[in-house]
Amino acid sequence: MKPGSDHEDQRHAERPTAGPRRPWVVGVSGASGTPYAAAVLRGLLDAGESVDLIVSRASRLTLLDETGISFRDAHWRDDLSAWLARGADGKPDTFAPDLSDVRHWAPGDLAAGPSSGSYPVAGMLIVPASTASVAGVALGLSKDLLQRAASVTLKERRTLVVAVRETPLGGQTLKHLVTLDEAGAVVLPASPGFYAGATHIQDLVDFVAGRVLDAAGVPHRLYRRWEGELGGSRTGPDPEPGPDPASGAR
Repeated sequence: MKPGSDHEDQRHAERPTAGPRRPWVVGVSGASGTPYAAAVLRGLLDAGESVDLIVSRASRLTLLDETGISFRDAHWRDDLSAWLARGADGKPDTFAPDLSDVRHWAPGDLAAGPSSGSYPVAGMLIVPASTASVAGVALGLSKDLLQRAASVTLKERRTLVVAVRETPLGGQTLKHLVTLDEAGAVVLPASPGFYAGATHIQDLVDFVAGRVLDAAGVPHRLYRRWEGELGGSRTGPDPEPGPDPASGAR
C-alpha cells in the first residue's frame, strides 16, 4: 500500500482513539453489608468508571437474605439492576444505574480476565470483605476468582481496598489485616461516621462507600466532608466531589 493512499487514510481514520478499558474490579464477599457494595458500584458508575464484578457464592446467600434478590450468572444483568436500584431501606426503584460498562465474571472462573496480571485494571475493591476472604487473600490461597484477583492486584502493586465488615475482630483476623496492610492494601473497616449529618440509613451506607471511593481516588458526592466547623455537616452545602483520579491520588 502506497503511503498517503486513500486506503491508508481510511485505515488510520478507523483506528480507535480511546485508551484500553481499565475497569475497577469489585469483589463482593459473603459478609453482611450488601448495601455497601451496591453504593460503591453506583458511585463508580456515576463517576464514569468501568466495572468488572465478581459476586462470590457465599455473597449470593447474603444478598438473598438481606434483599430477597437472587443473583444468577445466567441473568446477572437483570439481578444486578434490581439490586442496585434498591435503596438501603429496602425500597425498590430508588436508583436508576447505567450498567452498560459492567462486566460480570463467575466466581469459579479462574481463567477470567482479572485472574491475570496482564489484564489491565485500575485496582480492586472488596466490599464487603468477610473474614474468610481476608484470610484467603492474606494467605494467598486463591480458592476462587475473588481471592485470585485480589492476589494479582497485590503482586502487580495496584490499589486494593479491603472494606472488612465484621465485629468483634479476632486475633487471627487482625494478623491477616496487618499482613494485607504490609502488602500495600488499604484496610478500611465498614464503620459509618456520624459527623457528615446522616439522617437516613442510606446516608450511613453512602459514607462508607464514599470512604472506599476516596481510597481509590474516585470522585463522588456521597457525603459532606469535614471542613473544620462544628455543625457544618448539618447546615453546609451539598457534598463536593472527592479527589480526581487523574490527580495521582491512586
